[in-house]
Amino acid sequence: MPIFSFPHRSLRAFGLAALMACGANACATGQSASAPQAWRDARQLVLVVTDGWDATTGTLQRFELRDGRWQAASTPSPISVGRNGAAWGVGLHPAQSGGPQKQEGDGRAPAGVFTLGEAFGYAGEAATAMPYRPMQATSYCIDVPDSPLYNRIIDTRTEGEAAAKGSTEPMRLDLHNNGDPRYREGLVIGHNPTATPRAGSCIFAHLWRTPGEPTAGCTAMAAETMDGMLAWLRPDARTVFVLLPRAEYERLAHDWRLPERVP
Repeated sequence: MPIFSFPHRSLRAFGLAALMACGANACATGQSASAPQAWRDARQLVLVVTDGWDATTGTLQRFELRDGRWQAASTPSPISVGRNGAAWGVGLHPAQSGGPQKQEGDGRAPAGVFTLGEAFGYAGEAATAMPYRPMQATSYCIDVPDSPLYNRIIDTRTEGEAAAKGSTEPMRLDLHNNGDPRYREGLVIGHNPTATPRAGSCIFAHLWRTPGEPTAGCTAMAAETMDGMLAWLRPDARTVFVLLPRAEYERLAHDWRLPERVP
């Protein structure tokens, strides 16, 4: 699907693959000059830039398309990414050969251009116009590559407890990990929408546990940064999430029609 429209609090077990708009073949082919076709209807853009492939921190800034030009909708905010940096992911952008490639368990955040899926969290509702799904003690994201449910968030009340066997991603971290706040608020990032085994799974924007702490592959931030993004997002804006090391951003910004960063 192009960037998506979801039923509110919908599927009992929603697949991350189903949340993402673009088919893998459409996303992974073509030259960089044609890449914007995959996200040309985007009216909001979240830009994350790091200092290099191995950097674990960076900045996040929001942009809106006004009169045909990207305009800053926020100032840059600090974020953290994977404990080993970033690697090319699978999303809306053409496949890239230069740089590391995202793999399951590599501790790298996916780089590229991605759709945004549902918001999620511990509370029953959230201050956002985005479709929102409350997580339960029985909610898991399946990061087991050989599972038919790979890269999906499931509820074991409907899928059965065996479906979550081997998963390291309970979605109520507070209940499973001594009050851990990281998934108190979050958004699904549309990496690996066709759930290709071992290409990486369960990629989110979420809160950080401590400022600057690296992640297993997600993008983490302060609560005020997340709250501002959730309040700003519009489902009809076909928002894209862009994460790039600085050198790749500078190389691709023109062809991919990305906004100019505000220092």
